[in-house]
Amino acid sequence: MEPSKVEITLTINKVCQTLAVEPGETLLAALRRASYFSVKTGCDDGTCGVCTVLVNGRPIHSCKMKAVDLDGAEITTIEGLNEGSTLHPLQEAFVETGAIQCGFCTPALILTAKALLDRNPDPTDDDIRKALNGVLCRCTGYVRGVDAVHRAAAMLRGETLAPYTHLEQPLPDQDEPVALPEAFYRRNGDKHPLPPLVVTPKGMAPTRIVGKSEVKVDARKLAMGRPVFTDDLHLHGMLYGALLTSPHAHARIRNIDASRARALPGVHAVLTHHDIPRVKYASGGQSYPQPLPYDQVSLDDKVRHVGDRVAIVAAETPEIARQALDLIEVDYELLPAIIDPECAMQDGAPIVHDEPDTEGIYDAQHNIVHHIAAEVGDVDQAFALADHVFEGEYRTPKQQHVHLEPHACITYFDENERLVIRTSTQVPFHIRRMVAPLIDLPIKRIRVIKPRIGGGFGNKQEMILEDLCAHLTLATGRPVRMEYTRTQEFNSSRSRHANIIRYKIGIKDEQVTAASLYLIGDTGAYGAHALTVNMVGGFKGLTLYNAPNTRFISDVVYTNTPPAGAFRGYGAMQCEYGIEVMMEEIATQLGLNVVDFKRKNWLKVGESMHLSKALGEGREGTEQTLLTSGLEQCVRIGMEATGFEAKRQDHQGQQGRYRHGIGMAVVMHGSGIAGLDMASATLKMNDDGSFNLLIGATDLGTGSDTVLAQMAAEVLDIPLDDIIVYSSDTDFTPFDKGAYASSTTYISGGAVRKAALQIKAMLLEHAALILNVCDPSDLELKDGRVTGPDGRFVTLGEIGLSSLHQRDQHQIIATASHTSPLSPPPTAAQFAEIVLDTETGHIEVERLLMVVDCGRVINPTTAAGQVEGGMSQALGFALTEEMLFDAEGQPLNADLMNYHVPRALDMPVTDVIFVQTHEPSGPFGAKSVSEIAIDGVAPAIASAIHDATGVWMRQLPYTPERVKAALQG
Repeated sequence: MEPSKVEITLTINKVCQTLAVEPGETLLAALRRASYFSVKTGCDDGTCGVCTVLVNGRPIHSCKMKAVDLDGAEITTIEGLNEGSTLHPLQEAFVETGAIQCGFCTPALILTAKALLDRNPDPTDDDIRKALNGVLCRCTGYVRGVDAVHRAAAMLRGETLAPYTHLEQPLPDQDEPVALPEAFYRRNGDKHPLPPLVVTPKGMAPTRIVGKSEVKVDARKLAMGRPVFTDDLHLHGMLYGALLTSPHAHARIRNIDASRARALPGVHAVLTHHDIPRVKYASGGQSYPQPLPYDQVSLDDKVRHVGDRVAIVAAETPEIARQALDLIEVDYELLPAIIDPECAMQDGAPIVHDEPDTEGIYDAQHNIVHHIAAEVGDVDQAFALADHVFEGEYRTPKQQHVHLEPHACITYFDENERLVIRTSTQVPFHIRRMVAPLIDLPIKRIRVIKPRIGGGFGNKQEMILEDLCAHLTLATGRPVRMEYTRTQEFNSSRSRHANIIRYKIGIKDEQVTAASLYLIGDTGAYGAHALTVNMVGGFKGLTLYNAPNTRFISDVVYTNTPPAGAFRGYGAMQCEYGIEVMMEEIATQLGLNVVDFKRKNWLKVGESMHLSKALGEGREGTEQTLLTSGLEQCVRIGMEATGFEAKRQDHQGQQGRYRHGIGMAVVMHGSGIAGLDMASATLKMNDDGSFNLLIGATDLGTGSDTVLAQMAAEVLDIPLDDIIVYSSDTDFTPFDKGAYASSTTYISGGAVRKAALQIKAMLLEHAALILNVCDPSDLELKDGRVTGPDGRFVTLGEIGLSSLHQRDQHQIIATASHTSPLSPPPTAAQFAEIVLDTETGHIEVERLLMVVDCGRVINPTTAAGQVEGGMSQALGFALTEEMLFDAEGQPLNADLMNYHVPRALDMPVTDVIFVQTHEPSGPFGAKSVSEIAIDGVAPAIASAIHDATGVWMRQLPYTPERVKAALQG
């Protein structure tokens, strides 16, 4: 034992063990070093709770406890909860209910719930939410988790439970009244989680595997805490990388001295801008060619925001790496910082990018990285002819993703001297292409592996650590691991673009005839997604009401703040917030019923989307027409479920401190990038009639592995567990552009369906040989067998054996690719009910209901989880989340103590209803679902605030201070 270490005895999962630990080592570090990888790291200050374990039966944040103080304690981690392959009822319930999305926080939630049920076998909703409140979950909105704890409690009490699934009912005709299951009316104030309701038009073709709430294919391993995430792999000889970041928002590096750091024992490499070639790139993971400008290098001699890259270190331990960072001496020439985008465009403002070697900046002297302009119709004449012209300005905040798994990366050379990058990324194929020129290796010598991702939401659609980690492996020849701290996630990763949104709307005969939008986007210090986010925002924000005379102008601006990038909603949610609030303001001023006014003007089936050609995504787009929409039915059902009109009537003339409000918004999104996104899939048959599905698509908790497997199983008419899914390895899976732009179900699903149809044809051909049938079209594939017209049949297992070993030997395998010239929009109606305290300005949201048309719902339970999680993130966007900076660009709330993400107790009743449509361009009629879920909450809450108080609020988030100020005039 090393002299500085102390031996302690712990009973871990009922096994007595002796561990040698450092005196100051946390229990978290000691457990992970002992290979209990289910215990996760998610923050710097003990606020996230993903490190929770049971200590003597009590849930404890293991990062807050010193291991030496627990000598003799009994520790339970999730690895010890199940017995062999038999899951504990809590694990089983989390699997069945769809409570597991990314799975990073799942062990902590399950252990916390176990401690609750050990002391309280029949908890209430509030009991469960109080217990879970110490563990953050960014994916789910907690709805399915609360339901899972109720279900597990019932199992432990010995109750018999029906299989967990969604609810279904037919869509009534337009002239028929809507009648929903009684629970969806919430008349008695019940807060119990409801399963999703799927409302289906009469005559929609039935399916067998698609449309079912199948258990996620990865749920069991996540419930058991298996080591599946990037940082759960520890290689022999692995070094630990660390990143030195800038303490200043704007400065030049006059000199950097790393000699003391290099001399520190245990340090193997220290790299600065002097040691790495200056190769320009853009960090956003987008298809080739990425939009200009390429305004970054791996390490630069100028820093442009607090948290910008300065130097990197590789050392034997994380502690030595941190010590080395402290020994690097940097002489900064401080420069004036600019943090306000409007001020950044003024003459004489500090220039964020004054380097001479960056091409593609629109106006560097005024910090304008992109100027976007598009117009259709005769906008000026339409405004001149309008009966009324309205203008409004709306502001949205810089929001952090707060995925619980920090960015993590491990790089190493394999036995063939090829560089392997194991990384938590949404875009493995883009990463391989982007990192190659930075490290001067050809693509063929790089392999990127995407393990399980602990949430991403767009922040992992970016090259964050991969180039740095690779540089350290190249310098040392050793495996290197790098991981961000939570503070670095705030200061050194990406965020949502803050926007200033200025609409001008012309109305004639109650119809929107003219619309213009001037959009200012704050891209922060670098512009990787500057063009595309703001272009998408303008397109979606102006297409929702689709005026024939429309103008869009946007200036996207550099500031000395951490870079903005991709974030779920991708510009659309900001601009749709502005237009939705403004449309209700217009209806109110004109004395019109807001729902009728919006209904008269929203985008209708058969209408051309006027800006679709002018505004693609970073380029000219393609002509788009709305082919399907269930928006009318979504609004109708949502109004019925909430009693919208009656409550609006009741709220008129409210007095007193507490005011009730109900609001609504309609939203649309997209399904992939039309004419650009491409995905591929490979299906391969095994000897027993099962299939390997190889996909490049990345599942970051969305359930895409499951959804894509369901599509293959549907075509082949086999059980889901006969599909073995392997995803996202650039050596072994076919290309997929990655998980972004709400494209996986629509684009990747299209590729899977094509491949499965090819396999089906091969199965029929081989069965025809076995059955001696001349025409394969006379055969039927059903229930895992191929049957001939005379009733004779052959099983898929027999076909597998025959094709591989006996008759006409060959591998039954197919690869297919898919693109689409279309990006069919899902549509939705969002409802919000609030109670507003007029004395404090505090808003309590009592209920969120989203009624969604995402085409055919492939898996209602996983889709509902996406919608619930999206509403949770949107609730933070609306009420509490905003990255704050002082005048010098110093972050003011770059931690989870001061940046307030909704927790279990903050979440209201959250309900989801799906109205199915059949999108002809989508696989099995599907459109996207993940991103639209985040678009409607903020405008619905603005609508509810006005209903409660008569006040319009136009700047998010609606903090108590802002609400109180607005109420005071």
